[in-house]
Amino acid sequence: MHTPPDSTLYRQRRRRVMQAMGEGVMIIATAPEVVRNRDAHYPFRPDSYFWWLTGFPEPESVVVLVTGKRPRQYLFCREKNIEKEIWDGFRWGPKAARTAFGFDAAWPIEQLDRRMPGLLENQPVLFYVIGHDTAWDNRVTGWLNSVREKARTGVQAPASLTDARRLLDEFRLFKDDHELAMMRRAAEISADAHIRAMRASKPGVNEHEIEAELLYAFRRGGAEAPAYTSIVAGGANACILHYVFNNRPLNDGDLLLIDAGAEFSGYAADITRTFPVNGRFSPAQKEAYEIVLAAQAAAIAEVKPGNTWNAPHDAAVRVLVQGMKDLKLLKGRVDDLIESGAYRAFYMHRTGHWLGLDVHDAGEYKVDGEWRKLEPGMVLTVEPGLYIRPGEGVPRRLNNIGIRIEDDVLVTETGCEVLTAATPKTVAEIERLMARRHRR
Repeated sequence: MHTPPDSTLYRQRRRRVMQAMGEGVMIIATAPEVVRNRDAHYPFRPDSYFWWLTGFPEPESVVVLVTGKRPRQYLFCREKNIEKEIWDGFRWGPKAARTAFGFDAAWPIEQLDRRMPGLLENQPVLFYVIGHDTAWDNRVTGWLNSVREKARTGVQAPASLTDARRLLDEFRLFKDDHELAMMRRAAEISADAHIRAMRASKPGVNEHEIEAELLYAFRRGGAEAPAYTSIVAGGANACILHYVFNNRPLNDGDLLLIDAGAEFSGYAADITRTFPVNGRFSPAQKEAYEIVLAAQAAAIAEVKPGNTWNAPHDAAVRVLVQGMKDLKLLKGRVDDLIESGAYRAFYMHRTGHWLGLDVHDAGEYKVDGEWRKLEPGMVLTVEPGLYIRPGEGVPRRLNNIGIRIEDDVLVTETGCEVLTAATPKTVAEIERLMARRHRR
C-alpha cells in the first residue's frame, strides 16, 4: 500500500549533486502545510527541489547532504505515530524511511535544531535556498551562530553561503528516463482531458462545467491534481491571459480557450487548445487560428540541439507579425514591426518556458548573458498566441478573438518530440471531433 519509489534513483541523484558541491553541506526542506481556512489544510504537495532529491512525500521533512571525507545523506522526518495515523494516514517514521528511501541515517524532525550545528562544523560552504522563507533564513542563521560560538575551540562555521537553486536548477533542467516517463503520462492524461472537454462543449454550457470535465479526466487518469489552475475562457475571456474565474456561459459563435494540464507523480503537463464552442470555425476565426498554428509549427521546427532558447520565439513572432499584417491589424515592414514591438498589442508573452516538476520549471534561460543553447533532455512549452481586443483600427469581425496553441516539447538528439501530440489541434481535426460529438 505504501510503496516507496526507486531509492537507487534518488540516491544516485543525491550523489551527483554532492559531487558537484565539492566540500560543504546542503539543506533542503520540503514545503510547509498551508491552512486553507480555520483547521482545514490545502492538499499537501512537496517542495519540488526536495521531491527531486528524495521522492519522500511527507510534510515536516528536511534532507541534508554532507560532503567531504565522509559523505553522508540524512533525512529528518516525522516520527511514527499510530494515533495520528488513525486521523491523518500512514507515516513512514525515520527508521523505515531511512531504508526505503536510501539514506545513511534518518532522525526525527524535532532533532533538527540540535543536530544541524554539528553537521555544519568545519564545512567551508553551506548550500540552501536563500531568501525564500524568512523563518528558514533566521533558523539557519541561528545554527551558524551556534557554530561560530565555538570559534575559540578551533571550530569553524561555513565561510560561504550559496543558493542551492543555482546548482540544483542545472540538474533539474535535464530530464532523465524516469522523469520523461512521468511527463509522458502527464501529457497522455492531459490530452485525454482536452478531448473530453471538446466533446462536452456546446452553446449554453458554463465554463465551470468544462473545467469539471477536465478535473474528472485528470483524476480518472491517475493524476494527483491539476498542475496549475485551469483556464477555461470563452469568447472575450480568452483575451485575458490568466483568466481563472471559469464562471461564464459559453455562447454560440464563441471560441473557447482551454489552458490546462495534469500533474502526475509531481510532473506537469501544460496544454492549450482553442476551438469553437459550436464545433465550426467562422471564416475570421479560422483565418486567425491558422496564423497561430503556423507560428507554432515554425517555432517547433526550431526546437533542436544547438539552437538557442530564443530561436523558437523569434520564429513564432515573425509568422505572427506577417499574420497581423494579413489581418489588417498592423501596417508596415515585418522587420520594423518586430523591432518596434508593435506586435505586442496582440501578442504580449513569450513563446514558451521550461517544464518539469514545476509548470514554469527550474533552469536559466541565459548563460553568461547569452541565450542558452538547447540540449537533449530539456523539455519546454511552445505556445504562441493572438489576442485581439476591440480597438481603433481593429476589424470588427476579429473583435474578442483570443487564440493560444500550446504543446510540450522534448529536445532529442536529432530534433524534438512533441509529448502532447495526441491532442487535436488542426482545424480539420477539431471540427471532425466535434462533429462526431453532435452525431452522438
